[in-house]
Amino acid sequence: MPSDSALRIVWIYPDLLSTYGDQGNVLILEQRARKRGIPVETVYVRSADPVPDSGDIYLIGGGEDRPQILAAERLRKDDGLKRAVDRGASLLAVCAGYQIMGSVFGGEEGQPVAGIGLLDIESSRGPARAVGELAAEVDTGLGGHMLTGFENHMGVTRLGPGVRPLSRTVVGVGNGDGTEGCHAGKIVGTYLHGPALARNPWLADVFLSWMAGPLAPIDDTWYDRLRQERLSTVLPR
Repeated sequence: MPSDSALRIVWIYPDLLSTYGDQGNVLILEQRARKRGIPVETVYVRSADPVPDSGDIYLIGGGEDRPQILAAERLRKDDGLKRAVDRGASLLAVCAGYQIMGSVFGGEEGQPVAGIGLLDIESSRGPARAVGELAAEVDTGLGGHMLTGFENHMGVTRLGPGVRPLSRTVVGVGNGDGTEGCHAGKIVGTYLHGPALARNPWLADVFLSWMAGPLAPIDDTWYDRLRQERLSTVLPR
C-alpha cells in the first residue's frame, strides 16, 4: 500500500454471503486502521458487480447453500480476486467463503461443486452439523494466540500440502480433524463467525500489518478483559 493512499478494503458479495455478523470484520478493520491514523476506503461488491483487483484486504463471509453455489459460480467467471491475490493482496474467507476458496465443496445435496482454487483444500458435507463456540490454539507463525468464535456448518475440510492449519482446536469441530481453518501466504480461511475479527482483533492487526507495515500499539485493555471472560466460559476446566 503506498504511504500516500488509503488502505482499500473490499467486501465481496454482502448480498449473498454475510451471516452471523460477518460484516463486523469490515468494521473492525476500519476501526483499528483509523485508530492508527491509516486512511481507509471500503468497497462493497455486490454479486452482480465485478470484483476489483486494486484492493488491499478482501473479505468474504458465510451463507446458505444456494447463495454459496451462486457466489462460487460468479467468482469462477470473475478473476478479479485471483488477480488481486497474485499481486499481493490479502484475503479473509469465512465459512462458506472459506470453502469456496478451495478446489471443491459440498452442495445442497452433498454433490461436489467447484471452488476457485485459491487454497489447497477440499470440503464436503460432514455427518452432523457443528454448532457452538470454538476455541483453538493458533499457528505460532501467526502469533500463537488463542482463537475464539462461533461455528455453524456441515463442512468437513481436508487440507493439502499447500496450506497450514490456522489453529488446533481445543473446543469445537473446525475442519473436522482437530484443526480449524488454514492459511497460506496472505490468505486466511476459517469457519468462525462472531464476527471473527471482533472476537480476535489481533488477527485484524495481522491483516493490517501485511498491507500497511508495522503498526503502532493501541489500547486493548477492554478486549483483554472480555477475552478472558469469554475463554473462562468456553475452555474446559
